[in-house]
Amino acid sequence: MTKVSFFDRRIFAQFLKFTSVISTTLSLVVLFVDIPTKYKITCGWIFLVLLALTYLIIWVWSNNLNKIDISIEGSDVTIKVGDIFEQQGLKAIAFNEYFDTQVDNRIIAEESLNGIFIKKHLGVPISELDRHIENYAFDRSEILEQNSRRHLGKKVRYHIGTICVYKDYLLTAFSKFDENNRAELTMPEYLEFLINFWDKVNNIYGQQNVSTTIFGSGITRIKGHKTISDEDLLKIMLWTFRISEMRFKYPARLTVVIHKDKINKINLLDIKSTRNGV
Repeated sequence: MTKVSFFDRRIFAQFLKFTSVISTTLSLVVLFVDIPTKYKITCGWIFLVLLALTYLIIWVWSNNLNKIDISIEGSDVTIKVGDIFEQQGLKAIAFNEYFDTQVDNRIIAEESLNGIFIKKHLGVPISELDRHIENYAFDRSEILEQNSRRHLGKKVRYHIGTICVYKDYLLTAFSKFDENNRAELTMPEYLEFLINFWDKVNNIYGQQNVSTTIFGSGITRIKGHKTISDEDLLKIMLWTFRISEMRFKYPARLTVVIHKDKINKINLLDIKSTRNGV
């Protein structure tokens, strides 16, 4: 899949930077090395072919870019392909607004990040995680209600963006559930979640690295935005990070981890070329 046009102006800009260095170097060389007349045309063609190959290499590199480092209001941010469970520091895992832990493909899907965390990376009985969440020192404002009408899953509903720290994981209340237990959010709710999330992280991270995936790129539905892309969601995340009060102090950094199957849909060159990633 081609993410960057062959004649993209940013490709051309990179090419010009490279050729300016080469041209300067060659100019210095020819001052001291005399090229025989019979070889000048051949050397010229070789030079043009090398320039064409250079442009092609830059274009291919741009389309296969899988890691960038940017700075957002003084905070170091890395966006890369990888596995969030292999990252150092705190790792954000999106739960629903009830912090459900029931992986049955009704409440939590096995293939979701939430389900993979509980099934493969929890390392203790689910009951231990449930006790930890139940006894966690949430602020009063973070607990919304005791929903006795709910038949499946837990009853306590939390404000979206609420975080429960468990070992080196940031469990966060992300998705809301409809009457059919389908995870969904409106766009205003998505923005509200992100602002709340960054605010909570700012109070919790303790100068540790924080890694997260692209919130909303899985099975959670954004109402009215069925066709929104992962790249758009990533840009929204970076924008809310910029306008929030969240700032990572060196050497701590934010890492947004993208699954290898989704990187073909995200133009990292576009994000890197734009101020603050958005």
